[in-house]
Amino acid sequence: MGMPSGTELLLIFGIIVLLFGAKKIPDLAKGIGKGIKNFKNEMKDEPEEVASSEAPKKVEGGDATAASEAPKESEKQA
Repeated sequence: MGMPSGTELLLIFGIIVLLFGAKKIPDLAKGIGKGIKNFKNEMKDEPEEVASSEAPKKVEGGDATAASEAPKESEKQA
């Protein structure tokens, strides 16, 4: 099972033209191209957003937070 030969590619292209019509194929290709372009742009923007969202946040009253996160006596026994 290698690459299809020239005749097989023409047959596949002919079936695609019959199914979608000659007018729809350029529209489909344009839509796929825009989707790929948007995807690449989002991939470039993502590392900046992730880096800024992972910045450490300052917590005031660290002792109160630790005490509120400690398990209660009823949870320890269960």
